[in-house]
Amino acid sequence: MKINPNTKTEITFEDFKTEVISDYKLAVTSRECSLLGRREVLTGKAKFGIFGDGKEVPQIAWAKAFNNGDFRSGYYRDQTFMMAIGQLTIEQFFAGLYANTDLKEEPMSAGRQMGGHFATHSLDENGNWKNLTEQKNSSADISPTAGQMPRLLGLAQASKIYRNVEGIDTTNFSKEGNEIAWGTIGNASTSEGLFFETINAAGVLQVPMVISVWDDEYGISVHAKHQTTKENISEILKGFQRDDNSNGYEIFRVNGWNYAELIDTYQRAAKVARKEHVPVMIHVQELTQPQGHSTSGSHERYKNEERLAWEAEYDCNAQMRQWMIDNNIATDEELVVIEKDIKKAVRDGKKAAWSSFINPIKEEKQEALSLIESVANTSANSVFISKLKNDLDAIDEPLRKDILSTARKTLRYVVSENSNEKLALQNWINNYIEKIQPKYSSHLYSESKHKAEFQKEILPTYNGDTTEVDGRVILRDNFEAIFNKYPEALVFGEDAGHIGDVNQGLEGLQEKFGELRVSDAGIREATILGQGIGMAMRGLRPIAEIQYLDYILYALQIMSDDLATVQYRTKGRQKAPLIVRTRGHRLEGIWHSGSQMGGILNLIRGIHVLVPRNMTKAAGFYNTLLESDEPALIVECLNGYRLKEKMPSNIGEFKTPIGVVETIKEGEDITLVSYGSTLRLVEQAAKELQEVGIDAEIIDVQSLLPFDLDHDIVKSVAKTNRVMVIDEDVKGGASAYILDQILNEQNAFQYLDSQPKTLAAKPHRPAYGTDGDYFSKPSVEDIFEAVYDVMHEANPSDFPKLR
Repeated sequence: MKINPNTKTEITFEDFKTEVISDYKLAVTSRECSLLGRREVLTGKAKFGIFGDGKEVPQIAWAKAFNNGDFRSGYYRDQTFMMAIGQLTIEQFFAGLYANTDLKEEPMSAGRQMGGHFATHSLDENGNWKNLTEQKNSSADISPTAGQMPRLLGLAQASKIYRNVEGIDTTNFSKEGNEIAWGTIGNASTSEGLFFETINAAGVLQVPMVISVWDDEYGISVHAKHQTTKENISEILKGFQRDDNSNGYEIFRVNGWNYAELIDTYQRAAKVARKEHVPVMIHVQELTQPQGHSTSGSHERYKNEERLAWEAEYDCNAQMRQWMIDNNIATDEELVVIEKDIKKAVRDGKKAAWSSFINPIKEEKQEALSLIESVANTSANSVFISKLKNDLDAIDEPLRKDILSTARKTLRYVVSENSNEKLALQNWINNYIEKIQPKYSSHLYSESKHKAEFQKEILPTYNGDTTEVDGRVILRDNFEAIFNKYPEALVFGEDAGHIGDVNQGLEGLQEKFGELRVSDAGIREATILGQGIGMAMRGLRPIAEIQYLDYILYALQIMSDDLATVQYRTKGRQKAPLIVRTRGHRLEGIWHSGSQMGGILNLIRGIHVLVPRNMTKAAGFYNTLLESDEPALIVECLNGYRLKEKMPSNIGEFKTPIGVVETIKEGEDITLVSYGSTLRLVEQAAKELQEVGIDAEIIDVQSLLPFDLDHDIVKSVAKTNRVMVIDEDVKGGASAYILDQILNEQNAFQYLDSQPKTLAAKPHRPAYGTDGDYFSKPSVEDIFEAVYDVMHEANPSDFPKLR
């Protein structure tokens, strides 16, 4: 049920009355969905429920101020708003609750997220941008509290870029930067650091962001007195209020049950943000939560009778209802009829959603039962198979797990038998998995024609008189080519602007392209990532710079929970092709030499992880990614900016392929696999090994996610019959990941004559200084001796024990 606000400057009382009644119908519809949704969970049809009851009226007021092109970055209480903008029906609400995997039935996530997590479609079925200015937009929700805030900042900043940067094709993305990014958060979640980091950053950047704080005084069972100083978030943020002498926020307070004041407040907030590009906070107070936090418990456990009585009286729907009666908009009798009709409509919608969910599964169950019965009729183990069949048949409302589990267990009873019936069941199981698995596992990465893996390699070319330059010069000139080629590209981060980054890879580019495209940022890694996510969701091509790999840990939650899951949690209907630029590996000390790749690799599946050995390779990765539609992390070698490299003549055009390894030295005795800064040590060790008769082949991984798509490493192992993985992460980190890929994905074990080895750093952080590095991470001598030991074990006569 979509609301259609009356936009006439003067309206009749009848028009006004019609609009108010329409709003009330929507509020009641949403509430009935919440009430019936809870019952569906408690009766076992759904697994978990978290609803937006108690927040209906303010969300209706918000929807009236929300225009086409605007974006939402909210959380799991915003169902009424989604209904109000026409993006959530009763049937879709329940389809989400049941985890319907059909995107047409459940357009928010195709059942991948629990109910209450909302999104709109920014992309068509082929992964191409829709016209976002012609629709109301919601970025896809995540569950972690305050996790929506960093992305909100970027969604708002995109409007500033579109309004002020010339040359960008804004057709699908913006109309003169007039779009507002609207955020929502619960009062308790304002305790999170991500909230304060975002609030501060938006005040500095002055972007059109409106954040609504839904305040019902609780965070699950914990009262505001344990959450917020003075128990009032707007009170403690007073210092952010703008004045005649300084920028800041407009801050509004309004009671969440006051329909008329809510509408006025949201209209005023929208006017300020849209026209002036000033951030706004609306503290919506005196809200309630009639069913408690979720279906996992009851709020009667932690609210006293006085509080419960107050909530019943000041429930926003109840207050709106009484206000309508007091102002002669509707009588009690008329509202009773409306409410009765809505209850029926919600029940009918719920039944329709359940039928759409369960009927296809029942058909799949019948297919399985028929095949299992045929197997039973021809098997010596008919008694056992028939029991499995009967148990499945007795399940009136099965899940796919029930069907497939039964079919797979059936095969165990006929493992030694041969029959056409067994073959038919085997084929059905294989086809069923092939058909059903993508419903749960597709779109971890892009599946469009712009997928990064599809970008073809273009090699660097060199003139006859090519000079050698510092590696950072190649990066700098390549970035300049990028910014000339892509007006929608921009870079930002700590020291990225005025001084051109700490290693001068952006030297002079702010002067050439302006402060909006080459920008400094505060020390706030999580919101630097959020800026990139939000802007990428709106069609820009941001490069978010995190100064050192060690400090990416501040942003790792946002990378893992938000950026890495965008394609997956929308089943390919949103994307955020953000490039995260950082530098790492060997330099100095505990916090400037980090190589925490193992943690990164396991936490950000859904983001490409690229580890170029030099700046030419790094530049090629940037060029490749800007032709694709996927996010990536590029880790440049921190100690490589001043090393000399040949300057390519086709700067800005050459591309380093994603997921492709490179053999940089051929050999016969052992395959050495490494990447990044450590690779230079491996090369030196290989030269020294050659002197004692050991001929090592060296492979540069280049791309950790994805990894060696052509399986070139196993081809090398088939030749050398030995493999060692060398990196500067701790044991069990990236080296373990790489070895797992080689042995288990590429089946290299069948070619091995010696035990596969890894050589990694010590388990502690790297100590400071040259000696600290030598005794913390693999050295040339460590590599030499480790390889020599492998050869000694294989051929002790030719390679006597070294030590």
